[in-house]
Amino acid sequence: MMINKRLIGIVPESRRYIAGNVALQWCSLVANIALMTSIACFLQGIYEGTGGRTQTAATAVIVAAAVVVRFLCAVGASRMSYLSSKAVKRTLREKIYRKLLSLGASYNEQVKTSAVVQVSVEGVEQLETYFGAYLPQFFYAMLAPLTLFIYMCFWSVLSAVVLLICVPLIPVSIAVVQTWAKKLLSKYWGQYTALGDTFLENLQGLTTLKIYQADGFKNRQMNEEAEKFRKITMKVLTMQLNSITIMDLIAYGGAAAGVIMAAVQFSGGQVSLAGALLIILLAADFFIPMRQLGSYFHIAMNGMAASDKIFNLLDLPEADRKTAAVPDDCTIICSGLKFSYDGGREILHGVDLRFPRGGFTAVVGESGCGKSTLANIFMGKNKGYGGSVTVGGVELSDICEESLLESFTYISHQSYLFKGTVRGNLLMGKPTASDDELWSVLERAKLADFLRSENGLDTAIDEKGANLSGGQCQRLALARALLHNSPVYIFDEATSNIDVESENDIMEKIHALAQTKTVILISHRLANVAGADCIYVLDGGNVAESGTHEELLKKDGQYAALWKAQQELENYIVNAKAVKVKER
Repeated sequence: MMINKRLIGIVPESRRYIAGNVALQWCSLVANIALMTSIACFLQGIYEGTGGRTQTAATAVIVAAAVVVRFLCAVGASRMSYLSSKAVKRTLREKIYRKLLSLGASYNEQVKTSAVVQVSVEGVEQLETYFGAYLPQFFYAMLAPLTLFIYMCFWSVLSAVVLLICVPLIPVSIAVVQTWAKKLLSKYWGQYTALGDTFLENLQGLTTLKIYQADGFKNRQMNEEAEKFRKITMKVLTMQLNSITIMDLIAYGGAAAGVIMAAVQFSGGQVSLAGALLIILLAADFFIPMRQLGSYFHIAMNGMAASDKIFNLLDLPEADRKTAAVPDDCTIICSGLKFSYDGGREILHGVDLRFPRGGFTAVVGESGCGKSTLANIFMGKNKGYGGSVTVGGVELSDICEESLLESFTYISHQSYLFKGTVRGNLLMGKPTASDDELWSVLERAKLADFLRSENGLDTAIDEKGANLSGGQCQRLALARALLHNSPVYIFDEATSNIDVESENDIMEKIHALAQTKTVILISHRLANVAGADCIYVLDGGNVAESGTHEELLKKDGQYAALWKAQQELENYIVNAKAVKVKER
């Protein structure tokens, strides 16, 4: 009943803490039995007039000792619960993290990031209660009634049997609602995940929603998802309340039956006053453990539903672990390369491309032509491509991800900066780098002067570099990339949405880098690719043209048309600015 062997097996460390918890609760029960027995015998002695100072003193000692023992057991059980919960959270989150590492850079092809966050946080928290409270209570609820039954048989077999018979009615009532509760909680978690997806998406796109005044629409959409979640939550609460009511009726009814039986037997002279009092005092203890188990039942059900989500993540198929490394000759050759997302619309239609070692190659084209898809394939983010992609003659899909990411550095227009310091962000490129090395790459990225006016390498960085300008963020990302010092660099629109000065500085460093490294530059601005050794022009997932800047202009094809259009636009902007200056 609500025992998942796989779940328990995945956190073997928790077993000893659960066993310790149960043992301490049982010791507390034994102390309570001794306490109640001494009180019952003391009251009988008073009733019969046989009690004296010796019995009073003995009773006081037993009561004091029992209270101390119960206190220590309660503290110990709480400690065991904490240690069990701690082990569960550490183990499961580590397994989820390692699973994501195993899935690699393409993990989001199989699972949403929001779903990972939810199971790692809320899902694991639910299982904390399952291990820390439900499982110890489950085993204790089995042990306590049997202990009480054996002891009560020495006083009244009939009363002990009646009380023991009533106890299983509580788990029976739990089992009745279990099937319904499982389905309901599965829907609850599904709706909870949907609400989390919507919230995360709206939060990430909040600025865009404000700009286009679409926040009202998204607010209504969020309210609809929240209302669905409210309704399913109310159904869960209603189910919990109804089942708790049933369990209370059984528990209190069973205890009442025990009290009545004790009174009847005492009046018939079948049990002594001490026996009757003991039955009355311990009757509730027959049902309290099972009743407490019932109160944890719904939390445990929620935990089980969460565990299904966790296991779904942990059971995601992993590709066979690759062992090939990127060879010294890191020439990239694409032959008949095809790619489509989710087996739908094809993005790349059998393209043939060559990126020679030590060469400066550019890929241009209009938005949606497949430029970034190509970069994601090279970085291992997009798997399942058709055709062939080789690096130094080794198929890309056979290269282990560690070697690929060690040899390839990717810089986009959204290079992520982590909250912390400049030093912390730079050391991701080379953890063993000295301060002199860090300042050297900052000098090359022309960011050193700015940082010297701030707090140097310890300058604070907000999440996503929110306290820096767009140009400063890209310069810092470039410095980190330079520190990585890999043989291949892929720049994917790395100069988009930044100021002209930063763009020129970054392009200067890219051209300098191309003298010693293999550089692949993806850009919509053709002025940035004019110095490339070879330029590929993509159009609708096909290679429309290729050649140097001069060769493509002579062909007077698509590249030449794009170049003329961009030059005319840039000249128009320059002339417009000049006119404004004169008017002033």
